[in-house]
Amino acid sequence: MSNPLPLTTLRDPATLRVLISAERIQQRIAEIGQQIDEDLPGQGPVYLIGILKGSFIFMADLARAIRRSARIEFMGVSSYGRGKSSSGEVRVLKDLDVSIAGSDVIIVEDIVDSGITLTYLKSLLEARQPRSLRIVTLLDKPERRVRPVHVDYVGFQIPDEFVVGYGLDFAEDYRNLKEVCILE
Repeated sequence: MSNPLPLTTLRDPATLRVLISAERIQQRIAEIGQQIDEDLPGQGPVYLIGILKGSFIFMADLARAIRRSARIEFMGVSSYGRGKSSSGEVRVLKDLDVSIAGSDVIIVEDIVDSGITLTYLKSLLEARQPRSLRIVTLLDKPERRVRPVHVDYVGFQIPDEFVVGYGLDFAEDYRNLKEVCILE
C-alpha cells in the first residue's frame, strides 16, 4: 500500500506513495455501478454529471459499470484555483448543455472534502427539478467537512492527505496515474 513512486518526467519531480491500487479502484467502481443499478431501476437514461476536470476518468469507468442507459454531461466548478485548499468561493466555469428536469441525475465527483462545492452544486441542480439527484464520489475526506453534505455512493474514505492520480491533480499534473497516491 505504500510503494514509493519516483516521478522524473514531470517538471517538479516528487515522491508519491500509493494509497489505493488500480485494482482496488476498479473493483469498487464495479460494486458502485451494481448498487446504482439496484437503486435506480427506472426507465430511461440516467444523467451522469461529471465535475471537471478531476472526475472524468472515474466517470468513464463508472458509466461502463452501470447497465442502465447513461447520458454524459459535464460541469466545470471550482473552489480551488491552483492551491491545495479550497478558497471557499465557488465559481461555475461550464454549465450543462441540456435540461435535467424530470430525469434521474447523479453528480460524479472525484473527491469530497470541505463540502463547499457540492453544497452549492446540489442546490443549483435541485432548482432544475430532476426526478432524483444523487451524489457519487470516488474519494471522501469526512475530516475536512466544513459544510454537511450527504454522499449517496462513496468509493473510499481516505485520511486527510493531499492525493493525486486517477484524475486528481496538483497544478494539472499527475491526473494520468492509474492509482490514487499521496503527494509527498
